[in-house]
Amino acid sequence: MPVPFRRTSKTRKAKRRTHQRAEVPTTIMCQNCGKNIKPHTVCKSCGHYKGKQVIKAKDE
Repeated sequence: MPVPFRRTSKTRKAKRRTHQRAEVPTTIMCQNCGKNIKPHTVCKSCGHYKGKQVIKAKDE
């Protein structure tokens, strides 16, 4: 097996690994109850979506 002629530098290794980080998920505040939820989803705590009651809440 061939062996690399030169050692891979720290900078080159870091440039290659820049896309391997974990991303923080985007969240928004519910207009009704103020809890953090994912965008374009129904709030699990109050059941509202775009200011309208869509499903029954788990709390009720």
